[in-house]
Amino acid sequence: MTNRHPRSSVALLCLLVLGSTVYAPGCLQAEPAPPAATLFSRSAEQFPQIIEQSKAGVVYIEVSRNKGDTDPTTGSGTSFFNDPDIKHFFGKAPDKNSTPTPQAPSYGHGSGFLIGTDGYILTNHHVIDRADSITVTLADRRQMQARLVGSDARSDVGLLKIDAQAQPFTALPLGSSEDLKAGQWVLAFGSPFANLQTVTAGIISATGRNSLGISDYEDFIQTDAAINPGNSGGPLVDSDGRVIGMNTAFITQTGGYMGVGFAIPIDMARRIAEQLKQKGSVERGWLGVALKDARPEDLAEHDLPGSTRAARIDQVQPNSPAATAKLQPHDLIVALDTVPINGPADLRNRIALSAPGTTVKLSLYRKAERLDVAVTLGTLE
Repeated sequence: MTNRHPRSSVALLCLLVLGSTVYAPGCLQAEPAPPAATLFSRSAEQFPQIIEQSKAGVVYIEVSRNKGDTDPTTGSGTSFFNDPDIKHFFGKAPDKNSTPTPQAPSYGHGSGFLIGTDGYILTNHHVIDRADSITVTLADRRQMQARLVGSDARSDVGLLKIDAQAQPFTALPLGSSEDLKAGQWVLAFGSPFANLQTVTAGIISATGRNSLGISDYEDFIQTDAAINPGNSGGPLVDSDGRVIGMNTAFITQTGGYMGVGFAIPIDMARRIAEQLKQKGSVERGWLGVALKDARPEDLAEHDLPGSTRAARIDQVQPNSPAATAKLQPHDLIVALDTVPINGPADLRNRIALSAPGTTVKLSLYRKAERLDVAVTLGTLE
């Protein structure tokens, strides 16, 4: 055993009192905590209150799938680690050479949260995909059968409804994901590994994550709050107790939490849910172009700063809204309706969330000239 040097103990004590006005022998006088540290402490102190307020709106979801409705990734499985929710997190690729065989009923699970006192529940599409029966367990342990209102595979958003009966449910307040910043505190709620009413804390690591291959339309919030199998569909809540995202997936090399989780921004999820509630499906705007990231030489050609985020048109589909508006390959799009874009994925997402028939204004550069072009969007088939 190695003995600790006496000075090590003094140094440790100095670290323990740092940020306060406590005195310790051998230590310099500690300075008062800076404002940022005070805010940090206050946010942490609010966690128990936020958790208590939020738990009532978080639900556990169990689904069953009839015999013969096999897992599309392997064609097998009724065990816990074979349910589609788990496979989504573990990222197991389908075996294209395997032949699915009929199986006994399979079961899956995940999370969700109430977005209305009338019983509407937001969750992930992959949690409820192909479900024949959906059972929701509320925070007070009541169990209810849920009805599928609609589900959208391309954004991985699903909407359920339970009977409100005579007593309204507790809905979580929805915030906005528009101005999120890396470093903000967040709480991730859900039922990892079927452990109901679990919450973890962390920060927003990044925003605008895309090209991950999780869904067709990606604009993920990245967080280091622990997200595990069974957290799918649970809310990501900010330090004011408002939902700013929906937990969806994480990156792992071991099958467990490794500090890189992703949530669908609540602004996107809410707009999808509104369409599912109204029509049971989603209609997306269609521009009709293939886009690529702007290269440094593209920006230099138009005398734009190297930090400019832009989308370069690679192809224009014939008879598309883009063709009608006379958009051209190599046009460099920098803004949609005067709001700067954050690259091709951002533009694609925002076009898709616009209603067909909407006229949008694209700000672009063509041969070093800035143009504003109006385009009436079609319907994405």
